[in-house]
Amino acid sequence: MVRLTKTGTILAYAFLTIYALIIVVPFTMMVMNSFKSMRELFLKPFSFPSTFKFDNFSKAWNFAKIGVGYRNSLLVAGATVIVVVLLASMFAYMVSKYDFSFRRGVFLYTMLGLALPARLAVIPIFILLRNMNLTNSLAGLVLIYSSVNLPFSIFILKNFIDAVPNELCEAARIDGASVGYIYYKLILPLTKPALSIVAIVTFVNVWNDFFFPLILINDRSKATITLAVSIFFGEYSIQWPLLFAGLTLSIAPTVILFLIFSRFFIAGMTQGAIK
Repeated sequence: MVRLTKTGTILAYAFLTIYALIIVVPFTMMVMNSFKSMRELFLKPFSFPSTFKFDNFSKAWNFAKIGVGYRNSLLVAGATVIVVVLLASMFAYMVSKYDFSFRRGVFLYTMLGLALPARLAVIPIFILLRNMNLTNSLAGLVLIYSSVNLPFSIFILKNFIDAVPNELCEAARIDGASVGYIYYKLILPLTKPALSIVAIVTFVNVWNDFFFPLILINDRSKATITLAVSIFFGEYSIQWPLLFAGLTLSIAPTVILFLIFSRFFIAGMTQGAIK
């Protein structure tokens, strides 16, 4: 454990306080301004609302079709999490516990995905999905998000699976366990903290993304939550109170998800830090 001097402790607390303010202040302003009228928002943007206009949320829900956005985002994010967790855990198990030709090369090839932002390849991606008839579809989004999130997930899971003693796998093989049985009964239970990290990070990445739905989706009935909220950005004006109300509604599921699974997330991060 690193012991800080008194000066180092003060600097660390100062840095963490500033960092917390950078995160908390915009979030607090968004929630407060979601209850204001347009006039009050411009006159007193940093104050608490004098009267709480709860109808901003009902208007935002109806105008932006937040319910449809919730449904589409849940379908895309849920399907992506399932695909990523399954494929990444099986791939990480294979390259971690089995010796075969080009094993290191295959792993390094997948890690190239961490260095190449997918948004730089948006034109080839769009052409590929168009040729597959997957533009303007939720399945196309699931395909893109799965491929984008796989490298990071494989990197996290391989490090955790490397820490599982090989003797456990060898003992299971001697007892007659198959590859699938070892993966399902031994590897997955021992890597639950890493799986929770992968699931939460992937869900949040997909839920918050605005870029790919903007490029690929042109039907409002298939809009994700971020694309649905963008309806308040008009060509000549912006409905700021409704926009803030819509944004507050859009982040609510991710906040609830993190509060429910934060124990697993923190446990996984702690194990990764002390390993």
